[in-house]
Amino acid sequence: MSTWLFDLGNTRLKLAPLRDDGRLGEVVAIAHDGARLPDGWDAALPARFDAAALTSVAAPALRVALLDTLAARCGRMSIARTAARCGDLRIAYADPPTLGADRFLAMLGARARHPQAATLAVGIGTALTIDLVDADGRHHGGRIAPSPALMREALHARAAQLPDSGGAFHDFADTTPDALRSGCDGAAAALVAQALRDAETRLGAVPRLLLHGGGVDALADVLPPDGERVPSLVLEGLAVWARMPA
Repeated sequence: MSTWLFDLGNTRLKLAPLRDDGRLGEVVAIAHDGARLPDGWDAALPARFDAAALTSVAAPALRVALLDTLAARCGRMSIARTAARCGDLRIAYADPPTLGADRFLAMLGARARHPQAATLAVGIGTALTIDLVDADGRHHGGRIAPSPALMREALHARAAQLPDSGGAFHDFADTTPDALRSGCDGAAAALVAQALRDAETRLGAVPRLLLHGGGVDALADVLPPDGERVPSLVLEGLAVWARMPA
């Protein structure tokens, strides 16, 4: 049975076929404007396939548009939702559905990659998300903050003279664009570094750091150098979820 996986974010649609061995095929990422499906994305899909598995943090109208498009191509669709337990992963939230499915799937992907290790999954997209899972699969909770890009956009919206992009990172910047870049990137890097320290205190060892999301590359110079970049961690988790018994 041919299955395709879809991760619909706030700025990109990522898709990949699920191979027979349970791994991802080639991942395609297509930008969108948040209001409609991107032009030409249909070309990335076969005309027909058997099943689709989807996760989405995008606006409801965009999610519905994608589902309508998929319904014309496949016979079965499923939308990933956070569960209290999936395999050996146990979610910390008392009300698991309130944990975003993208965070849930990122943790599933982390468990699949490192089933015997504690992990700190850090996603950098519109938001910056952090989730700690110990070696036994117990989720200890997480943190959510604006990403550096969103910080810049918010500042620009309130003070138009502050540019929403550009600049370079310095420990102490001597221009406004550089100061904005340094402050916003530095805030994100400091949050990740503090989470690693807090995780070590809690677990007695430093967890593996897994970095995913479209904003990771822009922070490469300020994030810990031993972090493992996993651009498609959410899709990897979706692949695990799609193979779980109904």
